[in-house]
Amino acid sequence: MKRTLSVPGLAYGGDYNPEQWPEEVWAEDMRLMREAGVNLVSVGIFSWALLEPAEGVYDFSRMDKVLDLLHENGIAADLATPTAAPPAWFFRAHPEALPVDRDGRTLSYGSRQTFCPSSPAYREAALRIAGALAERYAHHPAVRMWHVHNEYGCHNAACYCDTSAAAFRRWLRERYGDDLKALNDAWGTAFWSQWYHDWEEILPPRATGAVPNPTHQLDWRRFCSDALLSLCTAERDVLRAAAPTVPATTNFMVMATFDALDYRRWAPELDIVSNDHYLISTDPESQIDIALSGDLTRSLAGGPWLLMEHSTGAVNWQPVNRAKGPGELRRNALAHVARGADGIAFFQWRQSKAGAEQWHSAMVPHTGTDSRIWQDVVRLGADLKALAEVRGSTSPAEVAIVWDYTARWALELPAQPSGELRYLDLVRAWYEPLWRAGVAVDFVAPDADLSAYRLVLAPNLYLVDDAGAANLAGYAEHGGTLAVGFHSGAVDENCHVRLGGYPGAFREVLGVRSDEPFPLLPGESVELTGAVPDGATGTLWSERLRPAGAETVASYAGGPLAGVPAVTRRPYGTGSAWYLATLPDPATLAALLDRVRAEAGVEPVRTAPPGVEVVRRRGPEADYLFVIDHTGQGAELPVAPGSTELLTGRDTADTVRVAPGGVAVVREPHDR
Repeated sequence: MKRTLSVPGLAYGGDYNPEQWPEEVWAEDMRLMREAGVNLVSVGIFSWALLEPAEGVYDFSRMDKVLDLLHENGIAADLATPTAAPPAWFFRAHPEALPVDRDGRTLSYGSRQTFCPSSPAYREAALRIAGALAERYAHHPAVRMWHVHNEYGCHNAACYCDTSAAAFRRWLRERYGDDLKALNDAWGTAFWSQWYHDWEEILPPRATGAVPNPTHQLDWRRFCSDALLSLCTAERDVLRAAAPTVPATTNFMVMATFDALDYRRWAPELDIVSNDHYLISTDPESQIDIALSGDLTRSLAGGPWLLMEHSTGAVNWQPVNRAKGPGELRRNALAHVARGADGIAFFQWRQSKAGAEQWHSAMVPHTGTDSRIWQDVVRLGADLKALAEVRGSTSPAEVAIVWDYTARWALELPAQPSGELRYLDLVRAWYEPLWRAGVAVDFVAPDADLSAYRLVLAPNLYLVDDAGAANLAGYAEHGGTLAVGFHSGAVDENCHVRLGGYPGAFREVLGVRSDEPFPLLPGESVELTGAVPDGATGTLWSERLRPAGAETVASYAGGPLAGVPAVTRRPYGTGSAWYLATLPDPATLAALLDRVRAEAGVEPVRTAPPGVEVVRRRGPEADYLFVIDHTGQGAELPVAPGSTELLTGRDTADTVRVAPGGVAVVREPHDR
């Protein structure tokens, strides 16, 4: 049973940490929250040391006051288990619970997430404090959602201690059916005399003199994700036992800098999928990352989700922390809503005056309410109130991009033909032309039901199991249009090379065979010729490709592979399958994907000028068209007669005007 969040309209708020401030500030907090339209705050995330000042000794007096105050002011609480930051007394009693890094160094407490995920002492203490909170606040009227932990794996995705080693061995015995021969076969341990004769010989992939076994590393990544998931579900179960109807969430980090957890395995365990997203200062078009991350989070959730954290301005953890420009806070937040978020929250409510994140922006900045940030926060609250009816609406898409965390991990292991390949970079390269064209996208697993999509893209699927490969081939065979990027299908789920030529699992459906890759050096490119724009080039990769049923769309124009196909298309069953054996320059890739889209019959949500983002959410009675101007020039778009622009409440004629750097949201009734 999936439990839902009971707050009116779209949720709005942020992390509230009143323990950082004297009680006389709390009344002002309530007044300002009402002024801004805040209706949900996360509380208690980093309060373990105050809630449990000594083992088994609890002090709930502060939390009692805070929750009562929130309820009196009509603000719901997302009550957190504070287990992301164990107190100092815990580590003094249990120094064995401290994490150990790959080089064998034991890390000290003094920040957050300084615990070993496999530590029995940590698990016992975490479940104890979660149980105490659940028992006390299960029926408090302010508590509308449980916030389990915070950003699992952000700082301790892997621990290499002996306790983790023992837990890893238990996980392996379950995975391989207690069959050591099966593990040796899966890991290919005949190479470099790595054969294991006893389970106790197996260690985490600690620092060693040469390249570690790839399958060993891959299983370690799987184990680390599962170890943290086990902690999450254990806390969730404690909370559910006390409050069966209150939904539980934890905040994912579906963003460019984090890849530690297999969120596809995590999402089904939560009532509500939440995400944290922060801009990377060096990304000149961070609006594309917002869109990609939002689409991926929505796809993981299977529908609407919550943005649990983002920033009002600068963060504090990048080499240079860029402030947001005029209108950027509003554009960022509403872009997340456009991509399926049913709530918007920030880290944090009031900017800290002390501590590691004192220079991280907040809803109430150091300057106070006499600031642009505060004005933007209040305006956003009004916007979200005006968009209340959008809640629960869906985001239909005819295009799917295949996304697989295990394939991402495997591609970026050492000793590849090219160390320049980055999974997210390849996915974004293919996603960007779709974003610019205004084409809606879902992200799917290789074995997902693909019947709803006209077009499926796999920018890179280096690792794929037999079921996933067969599913994608079957999709094309039964009428779908499939496009696959280079170095896909190369290995199976155990990271074993699929013999017989590349691209391995996809040779048959793509109708090509390659016997040798020719990776390109950094900065190197190869000219392309054929049905591509003049001056077309490819980077990162090339390979000696031989058609085996496919037609050549483009070829390499020079170098050792002159005349060899670089882009191919094969009719397959009643569908078609395309292969890109290089990474074309952005204009060429966009032109190729336009051709593939046209073949599949995929149209944009709405034709718009370059730099104007158009996204649709669909409700039972109306579509909601989000128009976001990233050009600073403004734009005018056609809309259905009888539509209403929700942010202003004005009826439109047959067009809507979005202000320079602004946002418009148009309700288009279905019966018009």
